[in-house]
Amino acid sequence: MTVMAMSAPARDTASEIVSETEVRRHELAAFLRSRRERITPEQVGLPRGRRRRTPGLRREEVAHLSAVGVTWYTWLEQARDIQVSPQVLDALAGALLLDPTERSHLFALAGAADPHPEAPCPAVTPTLRRLLDQLEPVPAAVQNSRYDFLAHNRTFGKLFCDLDALPREDRNSLWLAFTNEDFRASVTDLPEVTRMLAGKLRAAMAEHLAEPAWKELVRRLEEASPEFRELWARHEVVAPGGRVKIIRNARVGLLSFEHTNLWLGPNAGTHLVTYVPVDDATQAGVARLLDLVVREQEDRGEEALAVA
Repeated sequence: MTVMAMSAPARDTASEIVSETEVRRHELAAFLRSRRERITPEQVGLPRGRRRRTPGLRREEVAHLSAVGVTWYTWLEQARDIQVSPQVLDALAGALLLDPTERSHLFALAGAADPHPEAPCPAVTPTLRRLLDQLEPVPAAVQNSRYDFLAHNRTFGKLFCDLDALPREDRNSLWLAFTNEDFRASVTDLPEVTRMLAGKLRAAMAEHLAEPAWKELVRRLEEASPEFRELWARHEVVAPGGRVKIIRNARVGLLSFEHTNLWLGPNAGTHLVTYVPVDDATQAGVARLLDLVVREQEDRGEEALAVA
């Protein structure tokens, strides 16, 4: 007797595939629940009451503290497919007393850009800030893979332009190179630098195409700079790397540096940027620049005391 093998019923492949968006929604829901349950009413100025069975805060209490609807917040914890604005996420981060690392995680799960980029970056530790200070007068800064400046020492802050006078969202290598006149005037080989920066951003963005912060940076640059639009349309890619840079500083003149990147993790993400003087004249120049910055700080401190 011939025995015929029974073929297994065909599987519905589509039903087994869970989209990345759905995974993020469930992770976001679980994260919100865990943060809500760890906070006591007393921590946020609410009465505990006698019949509280829920660990931590109730959903309606979080909704009240965040000024959102109870039903809407409930749907969010149920991983419903709803849109969450950055402003609402900002309110939730405050209501749930999230620290900087938790806040960054919240926005990453929601796939949204933080409306307050001035929030402290968890990648810039106190030890790393001390290292930046100890490298002075050598200019040094910490950048992420999007070429935002996350932290810098005093010499770097005055190397190209007055970095501290700019809004946090403008402290980005590409934004400065394409839109800031002081920065552009300090770069002696501007066409080559802008071409390389556009290519570096294009290469780095391959792993971040769907991320709102990256798309917003490109949108701003395209809107503000015809030069960037033309370079971006070429689709050139450039690998990260160091080279000799000659900078025309407005205070101390021409300076020559060996530009290096020291990666602070296993991937090409956050990195320490250093500008090491290549000659004695540059070494003396950055020392003078630091001395000028220190004197200005001392003068401002004396003025503040006089006003007080």
